[in-house]
Amino acid sequence: MNRIALNLLGAAALAVTTGSAMAQDKVIKIGLAQDFTAVYTFVTSDYNQGQRDYFTLINERGGIKGHKIQAEVVDTANQPQRGIEAYERMKNEGAVLVDFLSTPVSRAVVPRALKDQVNMLTLFHGRSDAADGETFPYIFPMTPLYWSQATNILQYIKEQEKGNLKGKKIALVGIDSPFGREPQPIFQALAEKEGYELGIYPYPSPGNEQSATWTAVRRFQPDWTVIWGAGGGQTVSLREAIRNGIKLDRLLSVIWLSEVDTEIAGKEASKGVLRFEGAAYGKDAAVIKAIETEVVAKGKGAGPAAKVGSTYYNIGVAGAALVAEGIRLALEKNPNGPLTGAQLKAGLESIKDFDAQGLIPPVTITAKDHQGGGKGRISQWDGSKWVPKTDWYAASQDLVWELVRKNAEEFKTSGK
Repeated sequence: MNRIALNLLGAAALAVTTGSAMAQDKVIKIGLAQDFTAVYTFVTSDYNQGQRDYFTLINERGGIKGHKIQAEVVDTANQPQRGIEAYERMKNEGAVLVDFLSTPVSRAVVPRALKDQVNMLTLFHGRSDAADGETFPYIFPMTPLYWSQATNILQYIKEQEKGNLKGKKIALVGIDSPFGREPQPIFQALAEKEGYELGIYPYPSPGNEQSATWTAVRRFQPDWTVIWGAGGGQTVSLREAIRNGIKLDRLLSVIWLSEVDTEIAGKEASKGVLRFEGAAYGKDAAVIKAIETEVVAKGKGAGPAAKVGSTYYNIGVAGAALVAEGIRLALEKNPNGPLTGAQLKAGLESIKDFDAQGLIPPVTITAKDHQGGGKGRISQWDGSKWVPKTDWYAASQDLVWELVRKNAEEFKTSGK
């Protein structure tokens, strides 16, 4: 049996044990139906481990106003039908929030979640137009949309060029999929506004073969290059960029680039590459230190201790912390429970300037804005770790929200 399968069995056993132990307690159920075995394997295990470790930290401290969090973990293998089946079961068992960490699965479940009033966390995945809380009242991105990541990346490039992009060449290299094409409207709109020349270079899914694409990029001779993929495709993009002589301090990535990618491409060879960052890397944040001390050191961690502080682990902690803050605010108004989906929605929409003890930029969620501000930062690989190059910031949110409203209106019309 492989390691992931063993981890899943361990998670299932934990859920059963925890449920039994909490039988007499007040319990808030969360469903983590995620892809451990198909497409999102590069991120799911670390992300899920971070979520569960944070929930354990909360429970070890006595829960939230006397309520413990019970998270059930199942594998969907990125299959929408399996995700729907898991959702229906979790809903029937009383889950008030679900997280699929899969764009195909989450998109398939959106209509059901809206109808059933079950909250869905879509941290760094899913529908970008779900930022419109009035159209998608129970869907919560709560972090920078891909459109916001694109504007932040372009703002960084503009600042390095002393505020003037006119005549510059920017290459956008991405997987030929809806995800890979998503930032194109942002890059095109800002090309018209800022006067830079945009070259778009798609490569076929899953991204294992990109040599022809990068030959074309080299001919274009870009001043800046942005890579827009995930998993193995990002590793290949990084390696091809190095092989084709692209300056790494002028190569930026969407959020899906981690220390694992730099290790495969070569830690020293990858030195200088930049990425968008939505949660702090490493163990400096107070919440990560608390998890090490109160959870991992006591043998209660959900996975390898070496993963604590890694890129995707910390993103998982960030998502769990946002959910827990929403629960806390909901329970302030409904202290006796049981907590309903509608009450949790109201709690999530009451989050204000929450930064998970320095792990993320301050996030404010409202009934209209489920993105939370769109702030992120740029970090750089120094050969051994990711180092922040900027403070947290948001850019061109007027353009982002034009796209959000346009796409949300199309959803209202078509239901897709």
